[in-house]
Amino acid sequence: MQIYETVLILKPVLADPEVAEFVEKTKLTITGEAGELVNHEIWGRRKLTHIIGKAREGIYVYLKYKGGPALLKKMAHNFGVSDTVLREMTVLVRDRKMREKKPKKIKPAVAAAAPAQA
Repeated sequence: MQIYETVLILKPVLADPEVAEFVEKTKLTITGEAGELVNHEIWGRRKLTHIIGKAREGIYVYLKYKGGPALLKKMAHNFGVSDTVLREMTVLVRDRKMREKKPKKIKPAVAAAAPAQA
């Protein structure tokens, strides 16, 4: 299973109970597809940099979950057909070891020339 992070921008006309209901439905989708919710946060109402569908504000929701490709497809489909979602972005969280840069190998020609110049 991979770890994914999703940030959603919901329509600003939603009340707090409606946002909580949307998050609960999303949690059920994650657990229903053999996934595991790691963390979720409702970041609240914020002003958008660009107008999206006549909306100047949006309600931001953050989700971090574990799942497979089937879950990712279902989540993208559900967010796409939902009227409450203005935008969504999902990224794969890679292991920190994978992000560390490996040391570059010195080419043999450069290594041999380096001591001669010193």
